[in-house]
Amino acid sequence: MFDLMKKSLLTGIGLALKTKDEMEDLIKELQNKGEMSETEGRKFLDEAREHYEEAQEKLERRIEKTVKEFLKKTNIVTTDELKDLKKEIRELKSIINTLTTKPE
Repeated sequence: MFDLMKKSLLTGIGLALKTKDEMEDLIKELQNKGEMSETEGRKFLDEAREHYEEAQEKLERRIEKTVKEFLKKTNIVTTDELKDLKKEIRELKSIINTLTTKPE
């Protein structure tokens, strides 16, 4: 199941990157043919890049959320949870050492 989800996400990302490259090529072609000025082309590409970056950020957040939900459902410990557990263990060891050390 995880592999299918991973492949689907990577396919979506690959399509988005391919579309971006193709769009840039199309703009350059239109500029070369004189159907679009360099200023218009630059402005269009800037706007397209901005939309692309926004979409990419949204996609990354969605992927992160999906992966976290998947990990939670499968009871797999995340790095943050592991760090918290290690910290708690260190604190408990310190308390135990304090309580078991006899005053001299």
